[in-house]
Amino acid sequence: MFVTPAFAQAATGAAPAGVGGADLLIQFAPILLLVVIFWLLIFRPQQKRMKAHQAMLSAITRGDTVVTSGGLVGKVTKAVDGEDLEVEIAQGTRVKITRGGITDVRSKSAPVNDNKA
Repeated sequence: MFVTPAFAQAATGAAPAGVGGADLLIQFAPILLLVVIFWLLIFRPQQKRMKAHQAMLSAITRGDTVVTSGGLVGKVTKAVDGEDLEVEIAQGTRVKITRGGITDVRSKSAPVNDNKA
């Protein structure tokens, strides 16, 4: 009753070509922006921490003081290139743990010379 024929025709007609693509881009822009923000603030720093932790684990040598994931502090008595480490947690008490069980290296030892007579 109050609708003019011009408005009625525009409401039933299709949108012009090319306008739908711009609307779609505008709708997805905030989602893409959130993905970029999450990547920069969460995923990249986590990857850097993981790389640093892996480098720390691979650099463990005999004589280092380490902290295990269980909270035990001990001195590495045997370090092989593989996964296992032998850690002395008390006088005469040695345990075998994996490198993945180490959370921190407290102090690096001086290089050990096994060739002393």
